[in-house]
Amino acid sequence: MAAESLTAAPETSRARGLPGLQALGFNRAQSVAFLLMLAFLLVGPFFLYPVFLMKLLCFALFACAFNLLIGYVGLLSFGHAMFFGMGGYLSAHAAKVWGFSPELAILTGGAMGALLGVVSGWIAIRRQGIYFAMITLALAQMVYFVCLQMRFTGGEDGIQGVPRGRLFGLFDLSQDMSMYWVVAAVFLAGFLLINRVIHSPFGQVLTAIRENEPRAISLGYRVDDYKMLAFVLSATLAGVAGGTKALVFGIATLTDVYWAMSGEVVLMTLVGGLGTVFGPAVGAAVIVTMQNYLAEFGAWVTIIQGGIFVACVIAFRAGVVGEVARRLRVRL
Repeated sequence: MAAESLTAAPETSRARGLPGLQALGFNRAQSVAFLLMLAFLLVGPFFLYPVFLMKLLCFALFACAFNLLIGYVGLLSFGHAMFFGMGGYLSAHAAKVWGFSPELAILTGGAMGALLGVVSGWIAIRRQGIYFAMITLALAQMVYFVCLQMRFTGGEDGIQGVPRGRLFGLFDLSQDMSMYWVVAAVFLAGFLLINRVIHSPFGQVLTAIRENEPRAISLGYRVDDYKMLAFVLSATLAGVAGGTKALVFGIATLTDVYWAMSGEVVLMTLVGGLGTVFGPAVGAAVIVTMQNYLAEFGAWVTIIQGGIFVACVIAFRAGVVGEVARRLRVRL
């Protein structure tokens, strides 16, 4: 009976979806939003700077991975930068030193994120609330100081001159447009995977844990195992995002593993809409666009950003996408 009640919602959503997108778990509103996003990915590089779009997509995947944990499990991690940054370091090292092809280098970043996720999850997952957040922050700071001291990371200089290589040994990714399509494909694959997880019975159990963990335990679910799987999946996708970013810019630095990066992904998720499918991507677009186009204001950037964040909190209490969905009375 419990399993049936947990899986009833996604079946209803699929029934309302557009033909061809029902199997992905999208309802009608989400299907339209997905088609708009797909159109943007296809035409975007012809009107906007491809490198800017690639940075946006890497952070969008990072934010979506983080949202899987906080939005659908209710676990606030202040240490997601360690997965993102270490994924970038390992991908850069694999591509530059080990001579890995770009697809293998990105997968290496994801594997590093998964490994860190298993280790840190084993330590932190049985804690809740502020205790979980503080443990993940402490672990992330440990990883940061390790990266600062280890030889292979290059210390404060980072790993520079990372080659993009040739995809499958055939396609040269040195051109920005060629690299863009790879990044877009990685983002879409990660986004659809997260969406499929959310709308699966597994995802419904995660939502049940977020809403009422004691009740989920009473129904017989091993909640720590579910939370651990979600944590590792989120860490893996964050590592993939970091690895992809390292190949795009040809460098892996301490910035991506610093605690401020963990705070940045929290802001992206909150601005876009916590617990929504498309919110983190929209939030990442807002933050990255601000960083890109407000850079000329120098030290005033943080003040301007703070004002914009305050305005977003006042005008969009549920985030941009969350507020739009509330007013339209649809799920996004």
